[in-house]
Amino acid sequence: MELLDKLKWRYAAKAMNGKKVAEDKIERILEAARLSPTSSGLQPFEIFVIKNQDLKEKIRPVAWNQSVITDCSHLLVFAAWDTYTAERINHMFDLTNEIRGFENEGWENYRQMLLSSYPQKDAEENFNHAAKQAYIAFANAVTAAAFEGVDATPLEGFDPAAVDKILGLREKGLRSAVLLPIGYRKEDADWLVNLVKVRKPMEELVTVID
Repeated sequence: MELLDKLKWRYAAKAMNGKKVAEDKIERILEAARLSPTSSGLQPFEIFVIKNQDLKEKIRPVAWNQSVITDCSHLLVFAAWDTYTAERINHMFDLTNEIRGFENEGWENYRQMLLSSYPQKDAEENFNHAAKQAYIAFANAVTAAAFEGVDATPLEGFDPAAVDKILGLREKGLRSAVLLPIGYRKEDADWLVNLVKVRKPMEELVTVID
């Protein structure tokens, strides 16, 4: 029940007060994102944690001038791979073998299947697939923030190409997918803070098939 209570408490804060979030909380939020499931375990994204205020100021105008960009404690940028390459796929499979300390024939066959598939696909299709994986980690970060009693405001309202340029993401083979300001709500400036959370009723959302 504690987690559900935290999820009922959270909302997308529209104003933040600039108070800094303790680094141990940020670390746990990031760890929750790192532990997220992804397709084939490839984790095809990176997370940029922006504490630099000047950088936040540069991003704010290309994010609909939303105040949470500059008033948050940490701005998380989830950036997905621009495409799948043999090098990227091999790195994750090699990492798995190194950590587990052995090679498995079935696992190696699966590697070859991916190598014969993903790199040959259109880059835009690959990016869209990678971005979906980033969103899984993003969702876990939102949940972990709520568990920590920290506000997190999911933001898709920004110019991805502009953010990519500011952070030099394209040169890294990355493209921004979604932003997540982390901080604490400023209740006296947030029109949403006292409104009741609205979600579909369970019977409208869930269909049980026995």
